[in-house]
Amino acid sequence: MRRTVFVPRPILAFALLAMAAAAYSTIQAQGSKARRSLQDWPTGHYKVVDNWPKPLPNTRHSHDGWTWGSFGGVYAESPDRIWVAMRGELPLPQGAKPWTPYAALNPPRGNATGNGDGITATCEPENKRGWERRFEHSIYILNRNGELVDEWPHLDKMFSQLPCGRGPHQIKISPYDKEKHVWIIDDQLHMIYRFTYDGKLVHSKGELGKRGRGPNTFDRPTDIAWLPDGTYFITDGYGGTRVAKYDAKDNFVKDWGGPPKDAKNPGPNEFNTVHSIAISRDRRLFVVDRGHSRMQVFDVDGKFLDMWTLKSPNWPENQNTLMVNHFIDQNGFIWVGDAPTSRILKFDLDGNFLYGWGAPGGQPGRLNCSHGMTTDQLGNLYLADCFAGRLQKFEPVPGADPAKIAGQILRTWDTWKK
Repeated sequence: MRRTVFVPRPILAFALLAMAAAAYSTIQAQGSKARRSLQDWPTGHYKVVDNWPKPLPNTRHSHDGWTWGSFGGVYAESPDRIWVAMRGELPLPQGAKPWTPYAALNPPRGNATGNGDGITATCEPENKRGWERRFEHSIYILNRNGELVDEWPHLDKMFSQLPCGRGPHQIKISPYDKEKHVWIIDDQLHMIYRFTYDGKLVHSKGELGKRGRGPNTFDRPTDIAWLPDGTYFITDGYGGTRVAKYDAKDNFVKDWGGPPKDAKNPGPNEFNTVHSIAISRDRRLFVVDRGHSRMQVFDVDGKFLDMWTLKSPNWPENQNTLMVNHFIDQNGFIWVGDAPTSRILKFDLDGNFLYGWGAPGGQPGRLNCSHGMTTDQLGNLYLADCFAGRLQKFEPVPGADPAKIAGQILRTWDTWKK
């Protein structure tokens, strides 16, 4: 005979609520495993790290009323050695919050600039804007918390030489150099410098302030890349229309490239602003031909191999681009930064577009000009935003799709460990 058990109503109600809560938790747990909520706008599968970098210390001079300048380059040696190239500090208008990047000023003051007052980026005269930068902290190093750990103030005077000095354009270390020499390119003064790891100048290329196309003259050079034997290639540049090759002993080997014969129909090996270069594992040279919004590919002897557009065929004709930098990660993917669309673009080595993220604006995490791009060993992405006047650190969000996170840059000398 079945026995009926009577349960008081309060106890029964509590039991039903507990069962419902347990069932809801199970559904939530199952749902979190089966459902992806990450959206690609505006920061993709990254989140911007707040309050990074920290304000620079007032040890050498006060920063009251000053903020970050235009950033040329950033290079991650490790999570605690982030090399930064900045084109001087900029004054803040009265009432602005300390350390406000120029992109976040309200009312706006235009792009962050490294140019002297009354001088354009090409060293031509222009109307004065009424305020001037000061050339401090051109080269410095940050740790993972965004704190200053080292600086090279002895270079400030070198990069600020007037009338045309506006600061470093790029900073890098060869992935094959165990001594980790630091290379810095000064586009405005047409110079390439190599320093020891502790800041001693050991080699320079170019004639200061002199434009040219020769073994030792350049026309606003922009970037550099290396082969394992020490051979290196310089993109030359804003004014130049070539790639220049040098051997490991700094001897000029050859150059190639020229201006387009037909500006409306530029062909292979014709350039308009040769802006950045990266080399794949199979020794192909990928060169951003910025003014033509395309990638050109060569072998190590300068033989043309391939060419493809960096613009979408669906974009309207009036959609401008300014492909400012790129690198190839350890998985063989190309990551390109574009200023007008404020996006980071992923391609394979055959030129197929795979993914993109980014959005414009003055808010943290938004983009304007990813002039410097690098990754560290923890998967963090660093962007030197030249127009916005800020350096930003992006870290992958929990559950990020690895295919949507930029991979490692090459460092054969890397001994860093977690």
